[in-house]
Amino acid sequence: MSRIYDISRTISAHTAVWPGDRPFSYQQPLRIRQGASVNLTTLTLSAHTGTHADAPYHFDDAGAFPAALPLERYLGPALVVSIARRSGGIVPADVAGHDLRGMQRVLLHTWVSALADNVWPEDFPYPTLALIDWLAARGVLLLGVDMPSVDPFESKTLDGHHRLHQHGMAHLESLCLHEVPDGAYELIALPLKLAPACASPVRAALRTLE
Repeated sequence: MSRIYDISRTISAHTAVWPGDRPFSYQQPLRIRQGASVNLTTLTLSAHTGTHADAPYHFDDAGAFPAALPLERYLGPALVVSIARRSGGIVPADVAGHDLRGMQRVLLHTWVSALADNVWPEDFPYPTLALIDWLAARGVLLLGVDMPSVDPFESKTLDGHHRLHQHGMAHLESLCLHEVPDGAYELIALPLKLAPACASPVRAALRTLE
């Protein structure tokens, strides 16, 4: 029997967001306990809150919104790979020991996954351009990371975002792969059909393969 791993960050008022971004909040204009027939909730959040899929519009004025993202990228076989590197750029040698054959989606598991949802990582590792090129040459269509970005925190040019887009690769950020063993799974992490927006929160899950 297959097992399902929830690899999403919980979204709440305590969820850590990119410094300067708007934290999650909500209002309840209707409440049953106040006489209404239903509870009604209005949500306010950044499109990058918690586990999310970036859209090209995030880093390119002419880029696509989440509604136009190809869903097949976010659904299918995926390989979880643990990375020992604590900071700096993740290079092909950090991944090369794993069998990527038939794996069109790769999820990088670092120490960041073990952090609580309300903790912001100070100095997280990130995929180098060399790694992105190496994965693309092996047919990878999606790169998922548990870090808040595929670029270093201080980057203003977002070279990793652009290189992934040049290769036609989708990416997920802020996954939570804590206690997920390395290996092959089925990934389900569909972005919402949002337009216009620069990203979309996702409910990401892994299902073990029979």
